[in-house]
Amino acid sequence: MRRLRAVFLWILGLLWLFPVLIFLIIASYIVPAKRYDPIVKKLARGLLFILGIHLRVEGLENVDPEQTYLYMANHVSLLDVPLFQAVIPQLVRGVEAAEQFRWPVFGWAIRRAGNIPINRKDVHEAIPSANEAAKRLREGLSIIILPEGGRTLTGEMKPFKKLPFHLAKEGDVPIVPIGVSGLYRVLKKGDWVMTPGPVTVRFGKPIPREIIRSLSVSELRDRVRKEITALIDSP
Repeated sequence: MRRLRAVFLWILGLLWLFPVLIFLIIASYIVPAKRYDPIVKKLARGLLFILGIHLRVEGLENVDPEQTYLYMANHVSLLDVPLFQAVIPQLVRGVEAAEQFRWPVFGWAIRRAGNIPINRKDVHEAIPSANEAAKRLREGLSIIILPEGGRTLTGEMKPFKKLPFHLAKEGDVPIVPIGVSGLYRVLKKGDWVMTPGPVTVRFGKPIPREIIRSLSVSELRDRVRKEITALIDSP
C-alpha cells in the first residue's frame, strides 16, 4: 500500500511540477523575477500540499524581507528546493549541485531562475561559484546554500564544508540559520517511497555582519552548525 501511494504521489507531483517549471522558464523571459516569484512560491506550497506535507513555519518574525541575507540550512531531501522556495519570504536564489542543471526541464528552469551551479567534488572548481554568489549578495540578492554539500544519509547532519563560510565572509551580509525537521521521514536519499507527514521549518535569528567579520572561517562554521542544530527537533 505504501508503494502504491508513493507511485500516486510521484505522478501527482510530476503533473504539478512540470507546468510550474514551464511557467518559470517562460516568465523569466518576460518579466523580472520579483514579479513572478510570489506566484512560484504559491505553486511550490501547492506541490508540498499535494504530496501530503503538512507544513509548519516558525520564526518568520526574525526575517526582514527588505534585507539581504545568506540563508543556511540542513540538507535533508530532494524536496529541499521546493520547500525553501515555498517558505523563504523574499526572492532568493540557491547554490545548487552542478549536475542538477543537466536534468531535463528542471535544469533549464533553475538556470533561467538564476541559481548558481557548483561542483561539489572539486573545491578549486567550486571557488568561482562561491565568488559569484558573494557578488550577488553584495548586489542585494539573497542566497541560500546548504553547507553539508549533500543530502544526509542518516537523518543527522553531515560535516559542514568550509567554502560556504568563505562565501559568507566575502558576501558580508547577515546569515539566517534554518532548521528543517520531519522531511527526512517524508523522503530520504536512496528511497523513492514518499511518506506524507508534518514538516517544520524554523528560522533562527540572523547572525550580524559584525559577528561574521570577527570570527574565523572555522569559528563561523561551528557557530552556524550549532545554531542550525538548535532549530531541529530531536529524533
